[in-house]
Amino acid sequence: MKRIKAACITQTLCFSNHDGETTEYAKRMIVQEYDKYKAQLDKSGTKYKILSEKTNEDGSIVVEIKKQYNTSPVGEYLN
Repeated sequence: MKRIKAACITQTLCFSNHDGETTEYAKRMIVQEYDKYKAQLDKSGTKYKILSEKTNEDGSIVVEIKKQYNTSPVGEYLN
């Protein structure tokens, strides 16, 4: 029988404004969306590690994240 001993997923996420607006308000909304995403991960108990985070001139945020896959154990992946 096969069992998952540990599992994680690596994602590159881009938080950006859909209409390309670069006003200060639009940039604050992007930061707010990113903060909400991290808060949701914390609230759901999902284990994660941010590998890289870059804020571009237009205010978009590109994040590489390694996170728990479903409810599988993470083993040594997040050390």
